[in-house]
Amino acid sequence: MLQDGFHDVPAGKVAMVVTHLEMTEKPSLRDVTLPEGVIFRRVTPDLAWYRDIFTRVGALEWLWFGRLTMTTAELQAILDDPDVQFFTLSKNGIDQALLELDFRHEGQCELAYFGLTPSLIGSGCGAYLMNEAISRAWARPIKRFHVHTCTIDSPQALSFYIRSGFAPYKQQVEIDDDPRISGVLPREAGAHVPIIDG
Repeated sequence: MLQDGFHDVPAGKVAMVVTHLEMTEKPSLRDVTLPEGVIFRRVTPDLAWYRDIFTRVGALEWLWFGRLTMTTAELQAILDDPDVQFFTLSKNGIDQALLELDFRHEGQCELAYFGLTPSLIGSGCGAYLMNEAISRAWARPIKRFHVHTCTIDSPQALSFYIRSGFAPYKQQVEIDDDPRISGVLPREAGAHVPIIDG
């Protein structure tokens, strides 16, 4: 158990406070329309598509790295699983969002990944995509829809999830290898998080 006070983070690591949130019933949704030229679609992803959208949506800006450290076989197993669903928003024919819904645990759905590239931020597309996430999650026989975010992700993420109907229920401190030092991501990724070399 952590004691109160400061705790050193080893060089070569990143530390974050993770907030877990959940909803136990479908909230009322406000109608949102997509901007002209943007379409919502379900995707049957291959490795190249997934790694590209994952990187453009979250890795370079917000240091998403969990999927990038998986082996090809591990990631392919997720992409092939019928209980994991993938969606995107395409703007002028180019995919610019990632929505990943994970139904692999009976009775619940995890909002595994959710995000937009900078080209869609501020356009209302996030609200539209969240409506789709909530509607599609609760269209299945679940009792719980859950998500987590952390302090190195977008600073708007936590308040957005709360406004969308998720309630925080737990926090954790996570420490992991800095993906920029290990070479998973370029050193210029996640400029808001300092690199502390070993």
